[in-house]
Amino acid sequence: MKRISISPPVAALMLAIILFLLSGLLPNGYGNDLNVARAQSLNILRLAVFLGVIAAGQTLVIISGFEGIDLSAGSIVTLTAIFTYVIVKGDDNKVLLALLVSLLVGAFIGLINGAGITFLKISPFVMTLGMSGVVTGAIIIANHGNVSGKVAPIMTRLIARPLSPRFPIPNALIIWFIFGFLMWLLLERTTFGKNLFAIGVNRVTAKLSGVNVTLMNLAAYSLAGALAGFGGFLVIGNTGVVLLQLGQPFLFPSIAAVAVGGTLLSGGKGSYWGTMAGAIVLTLLTSLLTTMQMPDSVRRMVLGGTLLILISIYGRQRALRQ
Repeated sequence: MKRISISPPVAALMLAIILFLLSGLLPNGYGNDLNVARAQSLNILRLAVFLGVIAAGQTLVIISGFEGIDLSAGSIVTLTAIFTYVIVKGDDNKVLLALLVSLLVGAFIGLINGAGITFLKISPFVMTLGMSGVVTGAIIIANHGNVSGKVAPIMTRLIARPLSPRFPIPNALIIWFIFGFLMWLLLERTTFGKNLFAIGVNRVTAKLSGVNVTLMNLAAYSLAGALAGFGGFLVIGNTGVVLLQLGQPFLFPSIAAVAVGGTLLSGGKGSYWGTMAGAIVLTLLTSLLTTMQMPDSVRRMVLGGTLLILISIYGRQRALRQ
């Protein structure tokens, strides 16, 4: 009898559908009202956008293997959101400059992470965790807890609002679909993507095959930092308010989204479509717990339990591959 297998992205989407249906059965759910159900589904997808973009960088460094991870992503999101807020100051003409600064600042921090991991042989966990502390400390020292600025109207219109009253599809969702397609091209249709998977499977073999492992590692972490910076730009465009811990709630969910989507935490196998599905699942899970009026402590416990389960699965995957 032939065994039926379901790809992780499809399994994650099926789980998302189940969670959404369960949310409708709750006392505070949408019930039988299709209009409310449609509005809630679009809102959940819109909220998943920001987690999905930030998780894109995690996808790259995790696929690259060597216990790749970026624990500085949350701090980068906060820093670039602050830069965007301060640079724009409500002026539409400065939005592109703020976006460019966000990408460059994120890429620079990512490059430092990659250099420490590659040349100093520091563990990715330790290096990125330390960088997170450095960036967070720099934010506090530079701003003294106060940030002065304003989001530009065009950012609110393009990120936080729907396409039009007739087509209530959030603009952020359209941005995410385009972004997802570009990520698919990067991973599946470019030399960079092929080399990234190669070093994730086996760095020695990849090096013998002519892949510049050092350059790839630096590029992966630099690009991960740039994507976290883009995430910070989008988050501040959606919220319009800067908090000194704005990016931290995205950190561990961004790692969990990658794993839920089927990317092996040992590297060498995965997809961004899976990460997108994982982001939707985690956003739905959070929404479900919120609808059930669960306190923040319970939500954290559920997320922590999810991470523990995924880590245990990762251990079995690594053993099987070895």
